[in-house]
Amino acid sequence: MLGERTYENILYEREGDIALVTMNRPEKRNALSMAHMRELTDCFRRIGEEREAQIVILAANGPAFCSGHDLSEMIGRTPEDYRRIFEVCTELMMTIRSIPQPVVARVHATATAAGCQLVATCDLVVASEEARFATPGVKIGLFCSTPMVALSRSVGQKKAMEMLLTGDFVPAEEAREAGLVSRVVPAERLEEETRALAERIIEASPLVVGLGKQAFYRQLEMPTGQAYAYTKEVMSFNATFEDAQEGMCAFLQKRRPEWKGR
Repeated sequence: MLGERTYENILYEREGDIALVTMNRPEKRNALSMAHMRELTDCFRRIGEEREAQIVILAANGPAFCSGHDLSEMIGRTPEDYRRIFEVCTELMMTIRSIPQPVVARVHATATAAGCQLVATCDLVVASEEARFATPGVKIGLFCSTPMVALSRSVGQKKAMEMLLTGDFVPAEEAREAGLVSRVVPAERLEEETRALAERIIEASPLVVGLGKQAFYRQLEMPTGQAYAYTKEVMSFNATFEDAQEGMCAFLQKRRPEWKGR
C-alpha cells in the first residue's frame, strides 16, 4: 500500500479523498535527480492504480518549487546517460497525464526548466503571487527542449518562444494570463485555495472525472472532425454509466447525486 511506503525525496500523505505529494529536497531546491524523478513516478503510478484518492496535490518544501534537472548529475556523461535522464523525466510527465486523478500543482515559489515543465504538465495550477516561472536552459547552453513540449501545449506559441529564447522569469499573474497557471492567490491563502479547488472537483464522480481527463488530452491532438467523432463515442459511453443516470435524475429531482463509481 502506498501509505506504508517511505520515500527519500518526497513525502506522501492522504487526507480523505485528497492525496498530497510533497517534493522534499529543500537544500537542492527540489532539483529533479534521477532518484527524485523515479520516486515521483512510482508515487503517481501507485496513486493511479490504488484509486484511494480522487485528486492529487503536488507541492514542495523549501525556497523553490522545483529548479529543474539536478545539474550535478549532468556533467561529463555519455549521450546514452543523457538519453536515460530525459527518458526518466518523460516517463514522469506521461505518468502524471495518464493517471485518472486530476493533479493540481500548488506552486509557492520559483519553477524553472524541468520544474516549469512539471508545472505545465499538471492538470491545474494554483500559484502564489510570489511564484515565478522560467525555462532558462538557453542561458547555460542547454536549450529546454523537453520542457518545451509541455510549455508549448499550455501557452501560446509566441509566449512559449519568448520564455525559451530569453530564459527570463515570468511572474505568476503573467503566467496565468498566458495559460500556464489556473489561479493566482496571496501566499497566505495558497494552501486554503488549493484545497478548496480540490474539494470542489471531488464533488463529481471520480469515474467520470477520470474518463474526462483521458478524453481531454486525447482530443487535443486530433483534427476537429476526428475530435468530435471521438468525443461523441466517449460521451455516448459515459451516458450509460450508472453515475451518469444518477446525476441526471438527481438534477431533475433537485437533489444531490449519490455516486457509485459505476
